[in-house]
Amino acid sequence: MTGPDKSGATAGTRAGGQRRGPVRGRGAGVPVPLLVPALVGLVFLLLPLVALLVRTPWRSLPEQLTSPEVWQALQLSLLCATAATAVSLVLGVPLAWVLARAEFPGRGLVRALVTLPLVLPPVVGGVALLLALGRNGVVGQWLDAWFGITLPFTTAGVVVAEAFVAMPFLVITVEGTLRAADPRYEEAAMTLGASRFTAFRRVTLPLIAPGVAAGAVLAWARALGEFGATITFAGNFPGRTQTMPLAVYLALQSDPAAAIALSLVLLAVSIAVLAGLRDRWMTPS
Repeated sequence: MTGPDKSGATAGTRAGGQRRGPVRGRGAGVPVPLLVPALVGLVFLLLPLVALLVRTPWRSLPEQLTSPEVWQALQLSLLCATAATAVSLVLGVPLAWVLARAEFPGRGLVRALVTLPLVLPPVVGGVALLLALGRNGVVGQWLDAWFGITLPFTTAGVVVAEAFVAMPFLVITVEGTLRAADPRYEEAAMTLGASRFTAFRRVTLPLIAPGVAAGAVLAWARALGEFGATITFAGNFPGRTQTMPLAVYLALQSDPAAAIALSLVLLAVSIAVLAGLRDRWMTPS
């Protein structure tokens, strides 16, 4: 028989007088109607990745990965993804601050437009970039006439296409971090004479640095894997615009073993990104 505890209440009885039943674990008693589709969903997501590993030509993998074409595409991918991430940081962090801190009419509409590239088909994004920044585009015609700058089908065009699809990942991540940060630190700095920008640079930015880093990694990974907008806006020219996803697409038509090897590299990068963000995205709250 369970005796009273030091406070005089019997074990299992709360202060309010309500009896608590035994606490069951999270995984205890999973209903079969939920367990079966959950297992099917898990298999559905993992099976293609397992097939990729099973069909990888491990013996010829070193030769495939050291070919000049692979290294050329890999170097271009790393360069363009890093440049696109830098552009996203320079433009996206201030944009996230405006969305999180500033009050202005239509802020919800602006936020929706900023996140639109997340759901917009990448090919449509590439077409939109052509219409805006192409040689005869809304802005591109003036860039060509005034400065002689032509972005489509160039390496700079790859950076623009990747930044277009990757920047929203950084913006929404940094905005969420800003909303979670206490704005009173900024206000205290301004009461001590700091300007709004100085308070952001010296107080807010160090506070949200982990969120900025997480957003930058997500943007970099998204830029590295971009395909649709890149091939539409920048084309698929080896050494100039052919990134890793485009090289996979091209190799799949003539050399499936090379396509598998390139896919394995991108898979390894994706796993590394998830491992780097495990504390933010993979730890249950």
